[in-house]
Amino acid sequence: MSTIWFLLIAVLWTGYLVLEGFDFGVGMLLPILGRKDKDRRLMINTIGPVWDGNEVWLLTAGGATFAAFPEWYATLFSGFYLALLLILLALIVRVVAFEWRGKFNDDRWRAWADRALIFGSWVPAVLWGVAFGNIVRGVALDADHQYVGSFFDLLNVFSLVGGATTALIFLTHGAVFIALKTDGEMRERSGALAEKLALATTVIAGAWAIWLQLAYSEVLWTWAAVLVAAGALVALVVTTRTRREGWAFLSSAVAIVAAVVLIFGSLFPDVMPAFDPANSLTVENASSTDYTLTVMTWVAVVLTPLVLAYQAWTYWVFRKRITVEHIPAHIGLPLSKV
Repeated sequence: MSTIWFLLIAVLWTGYLVLEGFDFGVGMLLPILGRKDKDRRLMINTIGPVWDGNEVWLLTAGGATFAAFPEWYATLFSGFYLALLLILLALIVRVVAFEWRGKFNDDRWRAWADRALIFGSWVPAVLWGVAFGNIVRGVALDADHQYVGSFFDLLNVFSLVGGATTALIFLTHGAVFIALKTDGEMRERSGALAEKLALATTVIAGAWAIWLQLAYSEVLWTWAAVLVAAGALVALVVTTRTRREGWAFLSSAVAIVAAVVLIFGSLFPDVMPAFDPANSLTVENASSTDYTLTVMTWVAVVLTPLVLAYQAWTYWVFRKRITVEHIPAHIGLPLSKV
């Protein structure tokens, strides 16, 4: 059962990174593609109906880790406390920016909301890569499975390249999504930017995946994930160049899925490897009891199809492209009268 829940948590992280990845990308690209207020509103509206639903995948992944692997959860959140706190604060700021940007008809108010949205998108996009890089690389754990390193130990070259990798793939994923969801000038500009980003992403992400496989994976089958990721990145370059947005989005999504398979495949049977293998957390010594995992499994079997069906229905309803002509005039109150 512990192995099954390790795989399920990997699936939850896959859903989060694929879906929230383009959300982050849209926010990160706000100052680059959003030349005017209507452009920025158009970009935000592409993810408006789905961004909060996409975040549910993170909540579920965190909750599943807490319930299925409590010692992994405890060690992770104590050892990576500052990094995860920064991510949490960024996500809170991001939510506030989404919800309050249109409340007041004031340029300065919207400018601050945009800055919050940009900050709230860039910080998690980079730090998730740093965090996963350290988890794969291994950390300093003592015999009690407590992290004994410092925050700056987490800022090693491998993890920083991992942060650059996630930032680039999310930027490209977001640019492709904007091109897929808009029309007119915004579609052209985001498509052109996606073409440039795809090249940089292929180089950096490809190099990091090969580095991970050679240095930290002890199994040969994860080479399959590296090859799938490489093929998806090459396809991303080709499809962005030919402006086939649907296939480009699928390519970037497949690259993210392959990266998660590579990360979790390289970890197993550890969930958090230590520099001293005797101190590593594994799927066995970090898991809950079989009874707990069994109850969780039945809950997941019943509820997961409902959640997936609802989210799929949401994407279907909001599947059409939008343009700046669809953006109405501001209706918020003047800030000076509040």
